[in-house]
Amino acid sequence: QVRLVESGGGLVQPGGSLRLSCAASGFTFSNYGMSWYRQAPGKGRELVAAITSTGTSTNYADSVKGRFTISRDNAKNTVYLQMNSLKPEDTAVYYCKAYYRVYIYWGQGTQVTVSS
Repeated sequence: QVRLVESGGGLVQPGGSLRLSCAASGFTFSNYGMSWYRQAPGKGRELVAAITSTGTSTNYADSVKGRFTISRDNAKNTVYLQMNSLKPEDTAVYYCKAYYRVYIYWGQGTQVTVSS
């Protein structure tokens, strides 16, 4: 059974940091590219960051460049999103996504709220 389980969300003040984790099981994690998306209330889901299966290449949305870092540990079947200098506009549900050829899997999401 394929599972992607996000964790690490919560309430943080502006300027603070959070690290999200996404633990994968039920598929060959090291074959899959991984990405983080987010969806704010009333808005569409947007790509935040992505990383290739080997971790050698990453890309980021312009809105998070220099603040967020995506990484992965293929030995632990886990992808991470380190979020620094958080802003209120980063408030959203964050989802991880696994993709390989025609196969796409989504996690259930974790809420991140940035507020004073």
